[in-house]
Amino acid sequence: MMMTSAISWKSAAAVTAVVLMTLPAWAAPKHLLVVTATTGFRHSSIGTAERVLEGLGETSGLYTVDYVRGGADGKDGTDVKEKMSAEALKKYDGVIFANTTGDLAIPDPQAFIDWIKAGHAFIGIHSASDTFHGFRPYIDMIGSEFLTHGAQVNVDCLNQDLTHPATAHLGPSFHVTDEIYQMKNFTRANVHGLLTLDKHPNNGTPGDYPIAWSKMVGKGHVFYTSLGHREDVWTSEAYQKHILGGIKWALGVAPADSTPQSNKASLTPDEKKEGWKLLFNGENLQGWKLRNGDGLASWSVQNGMLVNSLPEGKHGTDLVGEEKFRDFKVRYEYMVPKGANSGFYLRGRHEIQIFDDFDGGKPAMGGNGGIYNTAAPTLFVSRRAGEWQQAEVTMNGQDVTVYLNGVKIHNKVNTPKPTGSQLDDNINEPGPFFLQGDHGSVAFRNIRVLPLK
Repeated sequence: MMMTSAISWKSAAAVTAVVLMTLPAWAAPKHLLVVTATTGFRHSSIGTAERVLEGLGETSGLYTVDYVRGGADGKDGTDVKEKMSAEALKKYDGVIFANTTGDLAIPDPQAFIDWIKAGHAFIGIHSASDTFHGFRPYIDMIGSEFLTHGAQVNVDCLNQDLTHPATAHLGPSFHVTDEIYQMKNFTRANVHGLLTLDKHPNNGTPGDYPIAWSKMVGKGHVFYTSLGHREDVWTSEAYQKHILGGIKWALGVAPADSTPQSNKASLTPDEKKEGWKLLFNGENLQGWKLRNGDGLASWSVQNGMLVNSLPEGKHGTDLVGEEKFRDFKVRYEYMVPKGANSGFYLRGRHEIQIFDDFDGGKPAMGGNGGIYNTAAPTLFVSRRAGEWQQAEVTMNGQDVTVYLNGVKIHNKVNTPKPTGSQLDDNINEPGPFFLQGDHGSVAFRNIRVLPLK
């Protein structure tokens, strides 16, 4: 009996050991401090946020929470001082700043940043980026700073990481109605992008508008999402999974890549074999120059896009390539906002029109894809403003063939003269590509060329 009992005891111990080894790393719940203190604007959704965050911890078994509320009027900093001292923070694995605003009464803000760097989690939600504007180490830690916002709007956030626990469930894009922040002091090279927009949330002007990201700060994991203004966002299943995934990553229980993504452009394997070459590297303006060196420097590179941004009432400047080509096939993608007008010039003399004419619904001489002042498209294939369009143009001698969005709209159209706004009139000589920048906002990407002779 004693021998059997001993064997049974050892077997039970072995089973217990196996079970313990297979339990998730967070089987013992982590301890998080949820901070909803404010000294500026106080969101009505804070109460909902607190309940959602506590509920996610309970249902997942991942964490328990304490709160730092700081008073509904935003003026009582007693709770902040008591629970966010360097000594008090020692009992927590991380903090969640849920819709905080202003300069919180943390006794030693630098000690707080150092605590994160030492290996603790920081989860910032919505107006966490509207906090500590005057304390640069905080801005550097979170990765950006709130600048402004427009009216609440429907957007389709682009998913930059389909494998990250905060975004794996969302698919290629995430449709949401919320108050969308515009940021300042943001650098792509410092963060791992998760969600973003490639155009202004309200007016559709092309550009980089980050929504969510992760980053390492020392040994600490930082997750931030600018979504979360509205109560119905907080109560949606997709958003709750987004938040919980970010928390899991920040606590180190769901590993994922946190290195900044590269925006460097590349050719397909087939393009490489055929001899194509990149005209835009996706990272900077190398290979391009302003047509007028004294003109407005309206072009910039944003998240892999070549963007022409025009202040209201201002004219931009054409952007000219430094290489010259005579006979070629060129491919490029472009996007324009509502009502915008631009152009892609062949040899610097023949314009393929770029124009928002989707609502027009018919081919026109000056319409999208037209050879300006020469030929209207044979078929109307324009896409809506804010959608990327693809063009492939072949120029051999003076004959031009154009595919727009996969459809042939010009077949060997003769171009015996420049189409207007040309660099010169030497139509038979090699010339550069140039991008029209004086008419309206536009973005380009994936510009590449195959020389034919």
